[in-house]
Amino acid sequence: MHIIAVGLNYRTAPVEIRERFAFEENSLPQALQQLKDTKSILECVIVSTCNRTEIYAVVDRLYMCGHYVRNFLEMWFGIPRERMKDYLYIYEDRQAIDHLFRVTCGLDSMVIGETQILGQIRDAFLKAQQEKATGTMFNTLFKQAITLAKRAHSETSIGDNPVSVSYAAVELGKRIFGNFSGKTVLIVGAGKMSELTLKHLTSGGANKVIVVNRTFDKAVELAGKVNGKAIPSERLGEELGKADIVISSTGAPGYVLGREMVANAMRCRRSRPLFMIDIAVPRDIDPDIANLANVYLYDIDDLELIVETNLSGRQKEAVKIGIMIDKEIEAFDQWYKLLGVSPVIRALQDKSVAIYDETMNSMLNKLSGLDEREIKVIRKLTKSMLNQMMRDPIMRIKELAGERKGEEAIQLFTDLFGLEQLVENAKADQEAERAADKSAMAELKKDVPPLLAEQRERKPLAALAAGELLAGS
Repeated sequence: MHIIAVGLNYRTAPVEIRERFAFEENSLPQALQQLKDTKSILECVIVSTCNRTEIYAVVDRLYMCGHYVRNFLEMWFGIPRERMKDYLYIYEDRQAIDHLFRVTCGLDSMVIGETQILGQIRDAFLKAQQEKATGTMFNTLFKQAITLAKRAHSETSIGDNPVSVSYAAVELGKRIFGNFSGKTVLIVGAGKMSELTLKHLTSGGANKVIVVNRTFDKAVELAGKVNGKAIPSERLGEELGKADIVISSTGAPGYVLGREMVANAMRCRRSRPLFMIDIAVPRDIDPDIANLANVYLYDIDDLELIVETNLSGRQKEAVKIGIMIDKEIEAFDQWYKLLGVSPVIRALQDKSVAIYDETMNSMLNKLSGLDEREIKVIRKLTKSMLNQMMRDPIMRIKELAGERKGEEAIQLFTDLFGLEQLVENAKADQEAERAADKSAMAELKKDVPPLLAEQRERKPLAALAAGELLAGS
């Protein structure tokens, strides 16, 4: 058996292409069943997010399986394969496992170290499991990936530092105020960046929000999302004296907040600090305001510098996670190598125990004069002899199972010891144990760590091929 991953993501395809390959939530069960029924595919999981669509599959052979998956995509989305080939990637076996682990840990995301993808992978796996599209391989591999990602975020500091402008702004505010409980936030402008920053501020405890915008209806809309108050733009100077935090992001051509306006507001504040974040380009706030006492002013360049510094720190943490991933891949490889041989080992152990019990019972029946101590000594010595005799064959078959002709070696071992029926019995017992162990998978449904940083907006990719795909489909 082999593992493959076929997909496209934000690196290989612009958003106008990615959206054409997005699976709708309500159609996933049907897609999983259709994919599972595809030739040579034994298990499958479909991951579909705004930044990637990926199909993970256990296949019985590598040759042609990529072709079968592309066939599935072609039929499902109605897009000819020649129009999708430039955007798709395919990973096989170890590379596919490494890719899954990196994706789940957030190392393949736009914002390195983000945790949203962990929840998305978990949900995709549980959906596939619910639709009976997974089996022994993926039940083990995806549980391992999810557990690894949780460890990566708890044992490293990859998610500790903000890597988005809006989140960095909030972290700066925390250094000044400690927390935002009871603080008044004044939002100038009602665009997307203001909304994102406001979301982080309210999550941090800010509960008094004032929104000022040239278009009053938009101010009302944004204020309504956080139970805030909207005011017309002509009252900006009046409200400035009440604010502790000012976030400005408008499209105005000149300064919206001048030095004189802020200086007047500071006179009635009784030395209370004013934290100002200018995330507009061109700038909304006169930079000379930074020279006023108790005013802390940061612009987009200040925040970007913090973001880049923190991103560098995350990349260093990613190296640590990479080492963790390598170890997990080795652990999965070892598990897989023993997957086929474990029923054989169990069968050999069962046969040896049966022979031992039969022989001991026969001997004890003939030596009826032995006391309990003597019987105990005999059992201990003969059991030790048996274990020593079994040790080398078991170690050797484990080694052979990991070699190039491991399946042939396992079959020869089975034939030599006459284990055929016992192996079948062991496999049946193994399946029963897995079925009984399904309750342990419920642990995966526990909440994953909260999202540590939102996705930063990515500049759109302009590609001629994208236009061709959209025009031709």
